Amino acid sequence: MEGMTVELRTRLSAADVHYGGNLVDGAHGLELFGDIVTELAIRTDGDEGLFAGYESVEFLAPLFGGDFVRAKGTIVRMGTTSRTVDLEIWKDITARPDVSPSAADLLDEPLLVTRARGTYVVKTEHHRGPGGRGA
Repeated sequence: MEGMTVELRTRLSAADVHYGGNLVDGAHGLELFGDIVTELAIRTDGDEGLFAGYESVEFLAPLFGGDFVRAKGTIVRMGTTSRTVDLEIWKDITARPDVSPSAADLLDEPLLVTRARGTYVVKTEHHRGPGGRGA
């Protein structure tokens, strides 16, 4: 199952804004990564497992309320109980409050805003096969 990828698309709302200037905190991106890892664990083992930790996290560009983002996770290593995942958040649409309160631009090229590597674990006794089918 190495190479398995899942994506989650979402719009960042006013409720996600944490700082002045309509800025969304980086922790919100980590929450999206948690959802990605949970889906991967269910797909690989039929159990939500536990996100054990990050090896690295890089915040490369800011996120703002009104932005549309795509979170992506790919399994790069499958151990007996642990799985290493590369995670990314890409911005596809950016809010443009400088133009008008409801203006937004589709970016010419998606912008990589956050990159991380982490590990999740599913205990052997909780493995139920892909997507929960089997055992």
